[in-house]
Amino acid sequence: MNPTHNKKDVIIVGTGIAGSLIAKLLSDHVFDATKGKMVHRADAGKSDNIREISILMYEAGLEAGIELDSVSSMTTYNEYIRTFYREEAKVPNSPYPNLKQAPSPNVLDMEHIVQPYPDKKGYLVQFGPMPFASDAIRVGGGTTLHWLGTTPRMLPNDFKLTEKYGIKIPKPDSDEKTAVDWPISYEELRPYYEMAEFEIGVSGDVSRQEYPITEKTEEYYGNYVFPMEEIPQSYMDHKIIEGLKGTSVKLSSGEIPLMMVPSPQGRNSIPNPKYGKTKIIKAEPKDSGYKLVLDSSEKEEYKALGSVWNPYMGERCEGNASCVPICPVQAKYNALKTLKKALYKMNDNDNLSRNLFMQIQAQSVVYRLSIDQNDSHKISKVHLRRYFSKEKTDFVEESIDTSDAIVILAANAFENPKILLNSKYTTPEGVKTAANSSDQVGRNLMDHMVMLTWGLFPEPVYPYRGPGSTTNISSFRDGEFRKNFSAWISPLDNWGWGWPAFSPGSDVAEFINDKKFGAELREKLTDRLSKQVLFHFEIEQLPNPNNRVTINDEYLDVLGIPRPVIHYELTEYEMKAMEQAKDASDQMFKRLNITDFTKYTEKDKNSVIYNKKRYSYNGAGHIVGTHRMGSKAEESVTDSYCKTWDHPNLYVVGAGNMTTLGTSNPTLTLSAFTIRSVESILADLEIQLKK
Repeated sequence: MNPTHNKKDVIIVGTGIAGSLIAKLLSDHVFDATKGKMVHRADAGKSDNIREISILMYEAGLEAGIELDSVSSMTTYNEYIRTFYREEAKVPNSPYPNLKQAPSPNVLDMEHIVQPYPDKKGYLVQFGPMPFASDAIRVGGGTTLHWLGTTPRMLPNDFKLTEKYGIKIPKPDSDEKTAVDWPISYEELRPYYEMAEFEIGVSGDVSRQEYPITEKTEEYYGNYVFPMEEIPQSYMDHKIIEGLKGTSVKLSSGEIPLMMVPSPQGRNSIPNPKYGKTKIIKAEPKDSGYKLVLDSSEKEEYKALGSVWNPYMGERCEGNASCVPICPVQAKYNALKTLKKALYKMNDNDNLSRNLFMQIQAQSVVYRLSIDQNDSHKISKVHLRRYFSKEKTDFVEESIDTSDAIVILAANAFENPKILLNSKYTTPEGVKTAANSSDQVGRNLMDHMVMLTWGLFPEPVYPYRGPGSTTNISSFRDGEFRKNFSAWISPLDNWGWGWPAFSPGSDVAEFINDKKFGAELREKLTDRLSKQVLFHFEIEQLPNPNNRVTINDEYLDVLGIPRPVIHYELTEYEMKAMEQAKDASDQMFKRLNITDFTKYTEKDKNSVIYNKKRYSYNGAGHIVGTHRMGSKAEESVTDSYCKTWDHPNLYVVGAGNMTTLGTSNPTLTLSAFTIRSVESILADLEIQLKK
């Protein structure tokens, strides 16, 4: 055992978007001992009574992945790009190292599950009955390195499914039902959405956001514009919009008008002059703590933030169409951009200098916490295994004293519950696991089921140009039908048949098999590839306590740490939505004269039979729900500020806090409530630093 004695004020586990946001916002503030308050460093002035916040971050991935000096960062990222070029299967994780010491779930590892035996091929141990179909990556910057970058907000009713539609779910191991409403409303979260959109750098046009909601745009967005102007919609999107304009589809719930909406995106376009100056997210003291506000800096106009190694590279999206798995120029946001803001601050001469109170320790796999039962169940130690190279599996055991620190788990929704479940402690009532008095840790694992439909447009529409998606059909995001089946959002994908049919490779193979060569082969490929259309139905999954992450000492990784054990299934609520979504697709294809090539077969790894018809789906990479927030300790892991009910110095942040999934990509929402959690963390730091 090698204990680490240098004490820190804050320990953050994970350098993805949640951990990076907290590190950036905390490091933007200092403690003014004279006032006894946390203040933004821009307002602190020069004083001997200013105390910096010392922060230590742990990253399970390689040190090279978070080298944020220009040369090292560019070298590492370019190696990711070269790896992507070489890989035959261009799946989300393909550019990034899949480490033995910190393995990542990979969609290529997913297999059919033959009951009662689990699928153990990849990092996840999948007991099913359905395989969980999404991946994540354990690398500096987290899964934002390969996210699509689409950033719609959740809708107001997404936060109150019980209040609005009467939806309830079973309590764990019980027939009793419980509500699924969030402990915060959309209205409460709205200012933090604006902060998240500033930090990510969202492009879009507020006036063109049309959703099936009763609120007016002024109520939903307020007097607001996105930081950057809208990314142009693709030619393909315009042709589909033209063909579907003013029409509707008929589902079992009734007639639904079609709304074709340009998607807000976390990628650089042209800064919106109406947005004005760049902003500062700063804490203002209140009677009960702190309130974050988005304040104008008045120093400079808002600028698009380019790559980590060169601010003038990636200032505009270049339309490379490889957003998943990698943006070659970093025009798409990733969390390394926020992390760099935590590591470098403006000095008295208005130059960037290294923040000496901010430390990142990579190649460090945190695997459990110690609980001090004699001190209000505070987290007293963080335990990790630190390895030295990607080739070798030897490691040293380390721990750090956290009795006078705030601990923040900011890993993904597999890793956070895995750490908590591995953190056992003994009480008079028996053995417990950290933050789990509610028995909700690891439960309610959710994802969007992505059902794809594909076909040939009657004329060329030229996919594969521009971002992965620039338009979505928002009509099915909310409505009375949610009492009976899932809502969904339908992005129009700009990747041809690459996802469902491995195009263009499959097209080449098909035509060569048909004895087509030379000019004839080129002609066939040109005709086929230019007309390919892909519709995408991201179907909401309800929280289900039986869909869960557990651990078992029978399944360990090479460092001797338990792997995530997954139990996962669909309900009729989700399968009914697949049926309805396919019906909607059929109607839209018919109206557009698209020749349908969609095929779902029993060979598909994720396939279900519903009402005697087969439907297949993929994962969206939207892994949420395994440490839900709530208003009651007996029904949730954390409060609405992501602070655990059980341990006064432990926060758990990230997509796992989401109570329900809604129909939006979760990154923007998790960023919003993570930013909000900083208000509570600052209040706790004030108490801590006054001692």
